[in-house]
Amino acid sequence: MVVIAGVFVVAMIAVAWLGAAGFARLRAPLDRLHCVTFVNAGCGLALLAASLAADGVSNRTANILLVLAINLFGGAAASHAVGRALRIRGSLPEID
Repeated sequence: MVVIAGVFVVAMIAVAWLGAAGFARLRAPLDRLHCVTFVNAGCGLALLAASLAADGVSNRTANILLVLAINLFGGAAASHAVGRALRIRGSLPEID
């Protein structure tokens, strides 16, 4: 099971690098927010899978699941707020 957990940790690293490459490549602020969301969701799910592979159902896995749920729902609200702030500030073109 340690090998499977290691595979998921390597997947987390790959997701983080892919998100960083996308963040560096994309020019629009809203497009960059998508990269941040990708890293949050991808790394969080891989961490949860690694914890399940290493420990099974345990207190640590339950804590990771709770933090992941809060991160996904809170991250969506934060991304919406940042996008709205960018639009109000005038950094983004208007969409009709």
